[in-house]
Amino acid sequence: AALAVVLLISSGQTTYYSTIGDASLFVMPIVAIVGSLISGLLIYRLSYKKGVSPTRLILTGIGVNVGINAIISLYQLNMAQGDYNQVLTWISGSLWGSSWKFFYLITPLALIFLGLTIWKSKILDVLDLGDEIAIGLGVKVEKERKILFIYAITLAALATSVAGNIGLLGPQVAKRLVGPVHRRQIPMAAIVSCIIVLFADSISRNVFSPIEIPVGITIAIVGVPYFIYLMLKE
Repeated sequence: AALAVVLLISSGQTTYYSTIGDASLFVMPIVAIVGSLISGLLIYRLSYKKGVSPTRLILTGIGVNVGINAIISLYQLNMAQGDYNQVLTWISGSLWGSSWKFFYLITPLALIFLGLTIWKSKILDVLDLGDEIAIGLGVKVEKERKILFIYAITLAALATSVAGNIGLLGPQVAKRLVGPVHRRQIPMAAIVSCIIVLFADSISRNVFSPIEIPVGITIAIVGVPYFIYLMLKE
């Protein structure tokens, strides 16, 4: 999604949100979704071996992510200094330049796919039990996994199209607050994520004033130690 949006913005000879034309602004979420689906399809295909295991999917995703970041870096070498800095800020995850027009643009699709995901919450609960149990309970595991994969990719692409790469702790925190039941976990993850982004944005704007660091970096400073803690504990 990040690579696709960077290419779109650069094709219009601007990387500044304030000067993006309405046509490009409307196309941005679509381009992000297409870019995400292409990379998602690649990851899924490379990790498929008589099915897809979570560990293989994650490791393949990390590898593809490194390759995409390398392409973005190579592309940035051909940019002017100002454009390079602006794109770097956006890729790091930033709310700079965001406005209500972005909200109105992505909200309809975000609500649709969020609703579809919550509708599949019982399937997610069963998949958490493992493939063998899920199959025994009558779930078409591969089919459902592909559908949910598309939902996740689309929602991530919509967020990336307007705020860049912002990694969130929301799902992990929500699971600890309300347990593994996805019908409660998904809305709670959305609420917690909103709070984290607002809190991190306030820190990014004020603590390092007059310098405003990307909100994604602030979240990562907190998020990386937390993920390490989870890995060591679980």
